[in-house]
Amino acid sequence: MTEHMERQQKSGRSLQAGPGEPAGLYVHVPFCSGKCAYCDFFSITDLGRAADWAGLVRREAGLLGGSFEPFDTLYLGGGTPSILGVETLDLLIGTLRRELSFLPDTEITLEVNPEDVRPEGLSAYRAMGVNRISMGIQSLDDRVLRFLGRRHSAVRALGALQDILNAGFQSVSVDLIYGVPGQDSAGWMETLSCVLEHGPQHISCYELTVSPGTLLSERIASGEAFMPDEDDLRAMFLATSRRLEAGGFTHYEVSNFARPGHESRHNRKYWRRAPYLGLGPGAHSFKHPLRWWNPPSLDLYAEQLSLNTRPSDCREVLTPEQDVLERLWLGFRTLDGVDSNDLAGAVHADQIARDLERSGLVTRNGPRLVPTTQGFLVSDRLPLLFAA
Repeated sequence: MTEHMERQQKSGRSLQAGPGEPAGLYVHVPFCSGKCAYCDFFSITDLGRAADWAGLVRREAGLLGGSFEPFDTLYLGGGTPSILGVETLDLLIGTLRRELSFLPDTEITLEVNPEDVRPEGLSAYRAMGVNRISMGIQSLDDRVLRFLGRRHSAVRALGALQDILNAGFQSVSVDLIYGVPGQDSAGWMETLSCVLEHGPQHISCYELTVSPGTLLSERIASGEAFMPDEDDLRAMFLATSRRLEAGGFTHYEVSNFARPGHESRHNRKYWRRAPYLGLGPGAHSFKHPLRWWNPPSLDLYAEQLSLNTRPSDCREVLTPEQDVLERLWLGFRTLDGVDSNDLAGAVHADQIARDLERSGLVTRNGPRLVPTTQGFLVSDRLPLLFAA
């Protein structure tokens, strides 16, 4: 058995959606105290609109929830859900529980920022049923944090992380970003080691991307900052995987690492293409073969709901060809890999698969082609090799 196949078996449940798998529920909380330099998600700073937003989410849940129930995950993301405060979050979660059907073991994830974390708030989150916390630390280098526009310090982040771990949640996840202009590999590895020492069960390591319309994109375009070259990014990716796997984590998706049994149940639904419902402005939903997303505007979102219609900015129905390509694209991002039956339409599929094995980009696990860590580096390109 290869090392990669052993990693796949240790990673827990299969990443392939099973028939009748419960749906996931995502709620987009669009409120933030400010805009980070790299962020292209829909967000606003006017907390005075939070009560109206919560009422709209409840209305949307009533319109759409019945076609998805029951749910076994609830993910409150954003934006900055923790900026809402305990009372608003408690009211929101309580409303969703009354309006919709959830299974008894539902995973409830709340995204938080370090500056919002308080021991009394953590106790309240647990009392309202939150059992998983995802905190956006991004870096433990104050210079990098300032460049990214984050509003916490490294010291504050570590204090918040320790408070969360002490509070007794079932799983704690940390978000980190690498490939930041001016960031060196030694500092990045120090951040990884420090986070590991504190003991979260899940770590997401995202390569910084430059999205159009962000402050980061303006800095890059003006020559104020320069992104690392591809060789440096590749080296950081591989070093990250080695360090976290040596620390007991499984590299189960391109950007995600977990201790066994602590993979994100909710995010796995996206990669397995299980059904999920997104509530709130800018949220996305999927129920095969249909995908749709809400307008990234609180005003337009409210206007559509005022007409008692399902909010929608755009929708698409996957063609059979798109369906297969999407399964390949998502499969090659995970240790689940792809089913060889999905490759049958490609010319010379067997030869391409053998070539990928010889090059060390994939391994075989029964009827599935599973990407190696080297394969993760080029996961977006692999499906194109099998395009019919």
